[in-house]
Formats: sequence, C-alpha cells, structure tokens
Amino acid sequence: MSPQRQDLPEDVAGWAGFFSRFEAVVLVANSETADVGALRERHSGRVLFVFFNKVYKVLSGPFEHPSLLVARSSPAGANIVHRREVEAVCGHFPGPDFHGVLNLKAVAAERFSVAKDFGERPVGHIDLTDHFAGFYPADYAPTTGFALAVWLSEACPGLRTVLAGFSAERSDRWKLFHDHDWTFEQIVLRLMARSGRIAMEGGRSAGSLEAIAARFPQIDPHEVALVACEVLAARQEGTNRSVDRLYSIVKPLAGLDGLFRRLKPKTRKEKLADAGK
Repeated sequence: MSPQRQDLPEDVAGWAGFFSRFEAVVLVANSETADVGALRERHSGRVLFVFFNKVYKVLSGPFEHPSLLVARSSPAGANIVHRREVEAVCGHFPGPDFHGVLNLKAVAAERFSVAKDFGERPVGHIDLTDHFAGFYPADYAPTTGFALAVWLSEACPGLRTVLAGFSAERSDRWKLFHDHDWTFEQIVLRLMARSGRIAMEGGRSAGSLEAIAARFPQIDPHEVALVACEVLAARQEGTNRSVDRLYSIVKPLAGLDGLFRRLKPKTRKEKLADAGK
C-alpha cells in the first residue's frame, strides 16, 4: 500500500522526507532490459516505482501501483512539456496511487516548468545542480536516473534503492545520447552497487573479470584488474586508429552535413531556450 498522497515538495530536504516514507524505491530506466511486470512481482509492500520522461518506452499500458514520474528539464523547460507529451506520458498513470510529477534539473542552464504546465496533477521540483558540480564531468550532463540514484543514496542512506534496467547499452530501438558520460556513470553505479549502497537489476550479470578471478583464486584480483586495463587500453588504441582512418574518409560528408544543419530552421525547443535567456 502506498503512503497517503500529499502535495509534492519544492526542495531537497522535502524530497528526502518524501522518499523516506517508503521501504524501497525502484528506479525504472527506459531500457529494454527493464521488465516492469517482473519488477512488480519481486517488489511489494511500501514500494515506490519511479519512471522517467518517455515512459511509453517501458510501459505498454496503465501502471496502477505507487508511482512517481520524473520529468527532466532542459534550457527550454521540462522536456515532456515543450514536446507537448504531458498527457500522453501521464496517461500511463490513471490510478490514485500515482503521486505526481517531479520536475528535475541537474545543470545550471536547465530551467523548471511551472506546475500548471503539467495539468491537473501534483507537481514538485528539485534542483540537483550543486549536488553534481565539481563531481560530474563538466562537458556532460548527468542522466536523470543517475542524478536521482546518487542523490537518493546520499540523502536517504537507510532507504533501499533499486535500479532496474540501468545498462547504458544501445539497443535496436533506443539510442544513447552523447550529452551524458555513460562510462563515468556506470563506474559510479557499479561501485555503489558493490558497496551495498544501491541494488541493480536487469542488464548483464556478473562480468568476465569476476569469472576470471573466481577461476584463478591464487591471483590477486587487483592483478586481474590491472591486466584487464592493459588489454583494454591496447584494444582502444587499435580502435582509435581505425576511427581516424574512417573519419578521413567521411570528413567531406561531415562538412556537407554541417552546412545543411546551419541552413535548417531552429526547432521549437531551440526557440523556447532562446526566449528563456
């Protein structure tokens, strides 16, 4: 059963109190490895399921369990607002156990959308910009799920936080955006999982390095990791040389692509971002 619904908070302290009312929080990534049906069966009781942005990637029908939608902001406001997808996304949560929308920003340039933009449903806001300043690589922006997962583990250390489908792998249906440092995020999340601060479900099981260490217990695991890094570095250098050769071939096409992009009219998102400056 879900705790009684109430108005949603507007600051980090309020949100820490909100999440602490549950026994567990399951963050469901927009990934093919996230099996929502299986998650519902495995997690019961006072559990909150948290979804992100384009939930139609993982939900084919209504979800009538305790839930929260996290809507990420951009310089043009919440993405589902400026794309006019609010009703299409929130329509997946028709029941009384839907707690509402959390509008999240994690970069200074992002701006919130006002509550009325999300229709007749509870809305709250959280600004995690300062939480990741000086920690996350400066040229990138944290993904919404990563930002919330790391903050939750630190703000609510007694809360069981489960990450479902956080594989950071491209699929045939969904792509990965290069606005985020996926390698950095996977390192952090897996370290957190190994230390017991979070749990991770879905995606790949224990990797090959664990199998090697188990097969050769007489070898220090640190030596296994060191040799693996040496091999990966050598293979990466080979990949870089191949990429350089390929780029020399496609460079003229890249120039034409840049020209056509400059001639292309601004998108609605770009116009909204310019208007907000």
